[in-house]
Amino acid sequence: MNLASLRARLHQIIFEADTPAGRAFDLGLLLAIVASVIVVMLESVASVRAHFGPELRALEWAFTVLFTVEYALRLFTVHRPLRYAVSVFGLIDLFAILPTYLSIFLPGAQSFLVIRLLRLLRIFRILKLGEYLRESRVLVDALRASRRKIQVFLLSTLTIVVVVGALMYLIEGEEHGFTSIPVSIYWAVVTLTTVGYGDLAPATPLGQALAVLLMLTGYGIIAVPTGIVTAEIARAASATPVTAQACPACGLGAHEHDAVYCRKCGAKL
Repeated sequence: MNLASLRARLHQIIFEADTPAGRAFDLGLLLAIVASVIVVMLESVASVRAHFGPELRALEWAFTVLFTVEYALRLFTVHRPLRYAVSVFGLIDLFAILPTYLSIFLPGAQSFLVIRLLRLLRIFRILKLGEYLRESRVLVDALRASRRKIQVFLLSTLTIVVVVGALMYLIEGEEHGFTSIPVSIYWAVVTLTTVGYGDLAPATPLGQALAVLLMLTGYGIIAVPTGIVTAEIARAASATPVTAQACPACGLGAHEHDAVYCRKCGAKL
């Protein structure tokens, strides 16, 4: 088997799930991702770390080596490694292994907070799961299609909280805890989203009436983005079904069955 055929075979196994070997690879990698995230979470528990610290660190390095080999194979099998490396999933793959290696060069108690940050970054391995869930493409397409509607919704919401926050600052004033317009806007956001921390509350009848109006508005606003995204999900789910075939150049998957060229980079499939 020459190098070209080896790359093609590995690409089919690593990037596609239509074959038994590809499905077995995806399943094994899914289990490894979940197990590595569990190890990271267990390592954050002081009592577990005290009893099983060396074992957890050994498992962490084993998973890191495994994901490093997987990352190297992905770069090896695509025709344009740099394009895959700077893609979303390529960066996720890199961030999944980089913190463990960086922790080697940051030893000592003085860098304990930095090492804790690097350990926390390893939780990003769970983002690798999205690459193997075909339904995630439907959700991503729905969010992308509803992007402008969501932007208009957020702009309208921002306008409401700024106006109401400014009014509440004028009505209540500093003597009732509304010491500035930004603080009043914070109260408006908390109230509009129906969170209700209770750290700020209007004391005057006019302020309470305005708060009631904002609360009722909040119940109606919550349903707006849900309806927008739900409609786009239904539209994306009814679209043309896709195949698990991945582009040999950039690694993008989920192309239509009759696609001849990649819809992202234009390479021949």
